[in-house]
Amino acid sequence: MTGPARRSSDAATSDPSTVRIGRGAPLLPAAFSGLRDWDHIPLLRETPLTRSVSRRAVLGMGVTATAALAGCSAQPRPANPPATTSTAATSGSATATTAGTPATTTPTGGPAVEVVRGSGDRKEVALTFHGAGSLDITRQVITLLGKHGAKVTVLAVGSWLATTPDAARMVRDAGHELGNHTWSHPDLARLAPAAVLAEIERCRDALARVTGTPGTFFRQSQNQHATREELAQAGKAGYTRALSYDVDSLDWTDPGVSGIRKATAAAKAGSVVSMHLGHEGTVAALPGILADFASKGLTLVTATELLR
Repeated sequence: MTGPARRSSDAATSDPSTVRIGRGAPLLPAAFSGLRDWDHIPLLRETPLTRSVSRRAVLGMGVTATAALAGCSAQPRPANPPATTSTAATSGSATATTAGTPATTTPTGGPAVEVVRGSGDRKEVALTFHGAGSLDITRQVITLLGKHGAKVTVLAVGSWLATTPDAARMVRDAGHELGNHTWSHPDLARLAPAAVLAEIERCRDALARVTGTPGTFFRQSQNQHATREELAQAGKAGYTRALSYDVDSLDWTDPGVSGIRKATAAAKAGSVVSMHLGHEGTVAALPGILADFASKGLTLVTATELLR
């Protein structure tokens, strides 16, 4: 819902960079015209025999594919550029914004712009959840958030939308924000461009069918930052912004309540925090996390609200 940091060996090809934005224009509905039914699409190509074993693959050994979907982060990458730094995250005529300058959305079909955090001008933080896991855990998280008046953004995995559509509707009905986290949560950097686009579009269309919206943001799967190719394909699918994050809660590793709270303590005004539905440890840690933020005077808002 959230993706892991790039391995150092990927740096030369992924060339991730960040952009700080101020006021972001909403996603245009016209960008999602002509939604298609992807039920006939065959499985996307990513064969274990043709790719090296990733850090997450090692972590996932011995668990089912469904359980593996519940986690999507890895060891933290080096610190992100400061919030005052604005660089192009896409190739060609990428749209970039500078400190204090309102964001400009890319034209429909143009590359999306990666967003890592807000400006920090207001004491707000965006909790973002990888959308997968059981309906019961989703219900517990939504209930806890409601008791504290917190709003969050859930980046839904398409297969979760297919198997647990009521969970996504529960998120929507509680006033939270939804986004696109690919159909099957693969390592997009290892897929061909057409397969990356298919992953994004298939999830987009499922979101629209299940919740009535294609989602405001796209988030790349299995990596903290988006590659140029992922940003290009997200733009083709109609998304103007790719929502990354600057704080990884590490809840996907099930480090226990204290471990999750320690990781989220790094959040400050403007931070985007990556968390995961589908983990009991996340539910157990959430009350303390909400209390920690409240003690710092930080308000939990959706990503759209944070980036306004």
